[in-house]
Amino acid sequence: MKQAFFILLFFICGNMIAQSGVYVNEPKNSDGTKIKWTLTLEEDGTFLYHFLRDLSAISKPNKEENFYGKGTWILEGKIVTLLSENEDLNEHYTVNLNNSKARYITKSPRDKSDKIVKTALRFYESETSYIKGLELYKE
Repeated sequence: MKQAFFILLFFICGNMIAQSGVYVNEPKNSDGTKIKWTLTLEEDGTFLYHFLRDLSAISKPNKEENFYGKGTWILEGKIVTLLSENEDLNEHYTVNLNNSKARYITKSPRDKSDKIVKTALRFYESETSYIKGLELYKE
């Protein structure tokens, strides 16, 4: 029984390590502005979120805004859930991503075609309105 438990624990931890990493979305804007979302999923089950909005190309004086969030993440199948507790939020970490859920997207091992599928996280549920529908690609 102990062996089965350790084998199960090994697969769960190995799966979390596979999903850990840096996920980014930085669309190209024709007006010279810059928007960038970055989500870092650490192997220890914590995450860091950064949203950058640089409007210096269209506004004077230079206008750059940064928003941060942090907390823990858990993996259930192909669903990544972000959890932020009250102690995770302060004057620097202001974005509350508590109960935000994203589907882990990757090419199916059964798909033998030449189709390229970027590994990504697609958020489908969040209490933060601009997170829902966001897709971040693994670097």
